Amino acid sequence: MKNAIWIAGFVVLIAVFVIIGMLRKGGTRASHQIGVIPKETESVYWEGVRQGALKAGAEENYTILWNGPEIETDCERQIQIVEDMIARKVDGIVLAPSNRKALVPAVEKTYDKKIPCVIVDSGVETDKYLSYMATDNFKGGVLAAQRIGELLAGKGKILVVAWTPNSASTDARLQGFRETLAKEFPGIEIVDSQFPNPPTMDKARDVTQDMLTRNAGVDGLFACNATTAGGALTALRSVQKDDKKIKMVGFDAWPMVVDGLEKGDLDSLILQNPYKMGYEGVKAIIRHLQGEKVDKLVDTGVELITQDRLKDPKIQELVKSQI
Repeated sequence: MKNAIWIAGFVVLIAVFVIIGMLRKGGTRASHQIGVIPKETESVYWEGVRQGALKAGAEENYTILWNGPEIETDCERQIQIVEDMIARKVDGIVLAPSNRKALVPAVEKTYDKKIPCVIVDSGVETDKYLSYMATDNFKGGVLAAQRIGELLAGKGKILVVAWTPNSASTDARLQGFRETLAKEFPGIEIVDSQFPNPPTMDKARDVTQDMLTRNAGVDGLFACNATTAGGALTALRSVQKDDKKIKMVGFDAWPMVVDGLEKGDLDSLILQNPYKMGYEGVKAIIRHLQGEKVDKLVDTGVELITQDRLKDPKIQELVKSQI
């Protein structure tokens, strides 16, 4: 009996020393962890990315560590989260850079530490990452401009609710939109453009109301992402009831803007596939860790959605994955 007690005590003592040794080397962690870092956590849009990442993680038995800043312009917080993920020695990182310039050092640090990093949604000004998976945002802007051009028969005055500069995704959308209008619809004039600062839906509503007040008689409006679309729709509903003279094209599938499309309060939406970004981003890291080749650039798709197209089962599935 005494021998059994002594042996049990010895085993416990050895276990204690092993745990202490592991802690001194940087602590313990669950195996197979992938960090997923959105631009911000308040927008419904990013829930699609999270759900896609969680699905891929569950399929591959990887734990998904989800963390991001509360607002998109908090680059310092996003950089710190990347640093924290590196310190935790995650197996990989899926990152949506909030600023294409400011996040360069953090992305390059993951490369130097040999932590595979997949960039999703919005680009970054370095090539030191595993893969870039995103919407063709320039094409999204082109589709929006072509829809506005069709609605206005090539003539009219419009407003643009823009977004914080140096966000690669929205910068590309606005570039595609402006260039397409200038080339294909020179009779359409952008008479005003503002972006919300801070980048919230309430502020997007306010800047839209300001532009509508100062530019009576406009014919159309383009809002370049989910937050601006929600704010612009709210402002538009306050100034026009039954007569939908001002034609609005928005971006993304927030529940309220999908509701607006169903009711005819806006004409159309440009839809991305954030679920696919999260899902394929995680899968790409795992394939890389297993020695498989991963494409450097992946187009996750973009769709123009009108009220009629909402009835399409394919579109219903796409919308459902985001709201």
